[in-house]
Amino acid sequence: MPLNDSKIRNLKSGDKAYKVSDFEGLFVLVKVSGAKSWRFKYRIDGKEKLLVIGDCRL
Repeated sequence: MPLNDSKIRNLKSGDKAYKVSDFEGLFVLVKVSGAKSWRFKYRIDGKEKLLVIGDCRL
């Protein structure tokens, strides 16, 4: 099920950072500090890459 604004705002920090998946490599990383960032994991020529789209505190 895709993430929406209210689901992302309701994510709480924990003892360690965790990921909440959206679809096909796109996910939100919730850090211990409470900061959230969109990240996209993909492959080019067999090498895994990670694109961090932004960090924010909500």
